[in-house]
Amino acid sequence: MNRFRFSRSGAPSGNQAPQSSPFGEPQKPAEPLRPAAPRSATALASDDINRDERDLIEAVQAQLINETDTISRREPEYYAHRIADLVTEQIEKSGRVIPERERQRLIRLAQSELLGLGPLESLLADDTVSEIMVNGPYQIWVERDGKLHESDARFSDEDHVRRIIDRIISPLGRRCDETTPMVDARLPDGSRVNAVIPPLALNGSTITIRKFSRVPLKASDLVTRGTASTELMELLRACVLGRLNCIISGGTGTGKTTMLNVLSSFIPDDERIITIENAAELQLQQRHVVTLESRPANIEGRGEVSLRDLVVNSLRMRPDRIVVGECRAGEALDMLQAMNTGHDGSMTTLHANSPRDALRRMETMVMMAGMDLPLRAIREQIASAIDVIIQLERLQDGSRKIVQVCEVTGMENDVVSLSDLFVFQTQGVREGRVIGRIVPTGIRPRFLEKLQQMNITLSPQVFGNAIPGLR
Repeated sequence: MNRFRFSRSGAPSGNQAPQSSPFGEPQKPAEPLRPAAPRSATALASDDINRDERDLIEAVQAQLINETDTISRREPEYYAHRIADLVTEQIEKSGRVIPERERQRLIRLAQSELLGLGPLESLLADDTVSEIMVNGPYQIWVERDGKLHESDARFSDEDHVRRIIDRIISPLGRRCDETTPMVDARLPDGSRVNAVIPPLALNGSTITIRKFSRVPLKASDLVTRGTASTELMELLRACVLGRLNCIISGGTGTGKTTMLNVLSSFIPDDERIITIENAAELQLQQRHVVTLESRPANIEGRGEVSLRDLVVNSLRMRPDRIVVGECRAGEALDMLQAMNTGHDGSMTTLHANSPRDALRRMETMVMMAGMDLPLRAIREQIASAIDVIIQLERLQDGSRKIVQVCEVTGMENDVVSLSDLFVFQTQGVREGRVIGRIVPTGIRPRFLEKLQQMNITLSPQVFGNAIPGLR
């Protein structure tokens, strides 16, 4: 309950039931703005209960607003206890006799509506949910184990969704209105949030929340889940300790940020780390970490601070490591320049379907910087700066796997050359689950010499035996 914001905009609009009657008193509700669809008697009964609960919450909210007008603001814990007292008072005033379990449920409901994110609170507390998608007020989907399921949770109306969006972005100093109908934000736990409102979202305000684990995943967790093998994680740990520049590539929702968190956990505690992101979501556990976050322009179109500005500025902050959450545009050029000018061990992510596509995307993003560089010069920069590319993929059963690890070995003619170190071998599908494993190709990487110079050794079993048909 660390999100607290009261708003007088909680009053219902003309499409809602009037607020004037007390809790429990019968009202004549207006027709709700729901999509036209057949509705059962059970659904109607559920709506009646929800209207009573809404009346209770509005009565408690009105009392709290009156109190905050006369006393100074207090800690959220105070308001949580105060809401519990007010809910009990309203129930007694209504003359209803309810079981203790129902009273506790109403208290939790009021606390989540007034201090939290309303119907999203239960989904955020569910550790089996990895993503939450709100498609307007009456449709909420969640992702569990890589599969989408429709949730029973609902918002009251469009205004309810907009209040929750406002509650998320207000502490970050961002806005979402008709002039800026899209916004990126984050929750206090680092979960990524994107919101789009009408007129861009025709079905009603849309919210997408990418949840993070309460406890950051470790390398052993990825091995247990089958995302990587023990030998591969040993190699990646050596790459980080050996200050090799790593690119994590993959499509949407493949686990790039999670992998970046895991790789960052291998960075020694005595190094200064600068993280640069659009919305701060990395969960680094080291003490010496400086987190930088880009800023959009204000309502006058001024004050924007881009990722590229932050990358350039980070070079003046004496970084041992630079970790960029995601390269999307011209900041790729500054990132490559940093990698080539003594800032070894830097890491970033980008969207691509294969390591070769990642190199092409890197070329395109460098061109977006507006510098008229020859293509060969760009490729030479890439070949010199990047050491390892880690490719992730979400398979058809929803599982996320490392499917390829490549070493960038240099230039051959005008082409950046790659060498496969690990590849994912699919062995078939059993009961809807993809069966396969990540295996070494048997090729020894060229950076082994650099690791040996830094007294970092790898056991011969890491690279295994050559896979038939691969060279």
